[in-house]
Amino acid sequence: MNIESYLPVLLFIIVGSVIGFALMFLGSVLGPSRPDSEKLSPYECGFEAFEDARMKFDVRYYLVAILFILFDLEIAFLFPWAMANAQVGLLGFGTVAVFLAVLVVGFIYEWKKGALDWE
Repeated sequence: MNIESYLPVLLFIIVGSVIGFALMFLGSVLGPSRPDSEKLSPYECGFEAFEDARMKFDVRYYLVAILFILFDLEIAFLFPWAMANAQVGLLGFGTVAVFLAVLVVGFIYEWKKGALDWE
């Protein structure tokens, strides 16, 4: 393993960290700090907060969010395949067809179970 090939990456990380910390330090030292009651008050969509910040969300909110992330990431796996479509040939096409079939079956299952309904 040649450590010299990693020197530019290490230098980039060090310079980026130094610049980042220097800018944060300069902002805290040179920036104005005039807190008042209006700035320190809780703000929620333009009006005063009316409930506890620790109120419970419906579990369906988290389920839909997780399903969105799951299906979004699976669709993101199609971009490399689309870029290398000519190189992978018929075997690659068959693999992606199976992948999409599993994705569609999973989506239909979640739809039939009512995981995407809000009512």
